[in-house]
Amino acid sequence: MERKAILCVDDERIVLDSLVDQFMLTFGDKYHYEVAMSVDEAWEAIEFLVEDGIDMVLVVSDWLMPGVKGDKFLVDLHQKFPQTVKIMLTGQAEQGAIQNAIDNASLYAYIRKPWSESELIDKINHALEDA
Repeated sequence: MERKAILCVDDERIVLDSLVDQFMLTFGDKYHYEVAMSVDEAWEAIEFLVEDGIDMVLVVSDWLMPGVKGDKFLVDLHQKFPQTVKIMLTGQAEQGAIQNAIDNASLYAYIRKPWSESELIDKINHALEDA
């Protein structure tokens, strides 16, 4: 059986914990869940997934993080993993950053914080069906 993962990137632990809790309730153990509190941690997690032969099917990323902004991360991610579905979940994104992610990272969806659990899960379900 192919192992698949969802990666969540946000600099707030409470957001990451909430996302994983929501995903566990919805998807159970269908996916492996990884979290990262920075873009550097995200790349480390991605390296771990690749080494373990786990297919990263979805990345949910914040935009406003220390160091590298979410749109830049998603563009870089898209260059290496174009098949991975990318969702930006943020409370503070500049319109230009969203457009950058749409144009250069094939951003699947942009969801504003605080998010509606049903909207998030609905978008993820559709994204994974389309993938």
